[in-house]
Amino acid sequence: MSDEIFGGYPWFRDPRAFETPAFPWCYDLSLRKEVLADKVRESLDLDGYSRMRYEESIALTPQYVGDTKEEKRRREISWLNINWFMTNLLDRKDRMSMASGLEVRVPFCDHRLVEYVWNIPWEMKNKDNVSKNILREAAKGILPEDVRLRKKSPYPKTHNPFYETAVKEKLKSIADKPSSPLLALCDRKKIYDIISGDFDYGKPFFGQLMAGPQFIGFLVQVNTLLDKYNVRFV
Repeated sequence: MSDEIFGGYPWFRDPRAFETPAFPWCYDLSLRKEVLADKVRESLDLDGYSRMRYEESIALTPQYVGDTKEEKRRREISWLNINWFMTNLLDRKDRMSMASGLEVRVPFCDHRLVEYVWNIPWEMKNKDNVSKNILREAAKGILPEDVRLRKKSPYPKTHNPFYETAVKEKLKSIADKPSSPLLALCDRKKIYDIISGDFDYGKPFFGQLMAGPQFIGFLVQVNTLLDKYNVRFV
């Protein structure tokens, strides 16, 4: 959770994040919309809904007199990260850890630390253009230098090709079954295109790392949710 609190994500430095009024980890919904069935896509204003939720959240961002335009925007990005991106990661963390009987602690989410770091100037957080500089400085003399200064090792990213094979097989079994609830939302041909590799992902559909295999896994999860809770669309 240190990326949200200490400003570690690339969009804290990405000019596009400062120029685009959208969630910085999901600038557009093209991939999600493209896989939908035509009648579903035409009946939903997904861009409008995303924009509405974004604007609602931005309006709640604490602002300070004297903030420059850039400082104001960086606060907004921090607010969006804490209230949206981080909560998603915490949910994943809870599900993965508790499924294995583990209870994971997240000390960086202590509200006292979050409130204090919120007001630390960006020039200190990113001193000498070192990501999460304050955190690295605090660890000086505690961690080996090659660990303290190394680039982060992100998660949940898997490089094992078995993962892609496994989720493709699972998604195919879903698409092959006419009663699968996912088919009430998604175009079956597009699903088969994704499985066969004829679908252009273009870029991560979420965050920095969630690309093709993760999008396939996402569709499998959507089907599981709809099936488990017996969701039906009318």
